[in-house]
Amino acid sequence: MTDIKSLQETIRRFIEEREWDQHHNPKDLAESVVLEAAELMEHFQWKNEEEARKHVNAHREEIGDECADVFIYLLEFCNQSGIDLIGAAHRKMEKNALKYPVEKAKGNAKKYTEL
Repeated sequence: MTDIKSLQETIRRFIEEREWDQHHNPKDLAESVVLEAAELMEHFQWKNEEEARKHVNAHREEIGDECADVFIYLLEFCNQSGIDLIGAAHRKMEKNALKYPVEKAKGNAKKYTEL
């Protein structure tokens, strides 16, 4: 069993034991991903790059907790929606490789429509 599958089962048990399925529908889970991502972003509000790097070093565990919240909600969303997150990520990287060929995108931050 992959680590992802194991984690999904752990999350599933956690939710079932607390009878939280009633609150976990695709819309609410998608909203939760965004809300938790906003909590992650809050750590960096008003910081320049140097300040942000120092903040990460000083608050690694707190920031890791926020990352984990985003990941957990995303995994549960995928689990309930029948989406293989790892497979989807691999397919998306293949699409990205076509949209951002190395010879056009290397060292460049432009969107693929501007390359």
